[in-house]
Amino acid sequence: MNCSTLILAGHGPGSGSGMSSTHEAGAPATHANMSHASPSDVLSHNTAIAGKIKTLTGEDATTACSGFKNLGQCVAAAHVAKNLNIPGGFDALKAKVTGSGAVSLGKAIESLAPNADAKSESKKANKQASDDMKEGDS
Repeated sequence: MNCSTLILAGHGPGSGSGMSSTHEAGAPATHANMSHASPSDVLSHNTAIAGKIKTLTGEDATTACSGFKNLGQCVAAAHVAKNLNIPGGFDALKAKVTGSGAVSLGKAIESLAPNADAKSESKKANKQASDDMKEGDS
């Protein structure tokens, strides 16, 4: 009897057990979680990063980033394409990392620039993308 009383005491109505998920679902996208928002959502609020993407890819940012899961992936891919002068450019890299049969950025680098150190180039591009995203938020 005492055990069931203890269990109910911690999980009764109003204990807050399901309240945090409701709050989080309705939370607006802030700079802390914008990297996981869709690229078009972020680009509509962040013209600085849109300009950076256009500089890196030569394409309108919304077009360049269509198909990516988030803006961070798009910016990282743009940096890799520029850093390594990928044959076929950003579009060739984008084709490898988005859509059906998509591979990781590292695998795409191995395929398109076999002489590059895919792991370090991927890490470098992700750092550049992270820095770009921070600059765009300020």
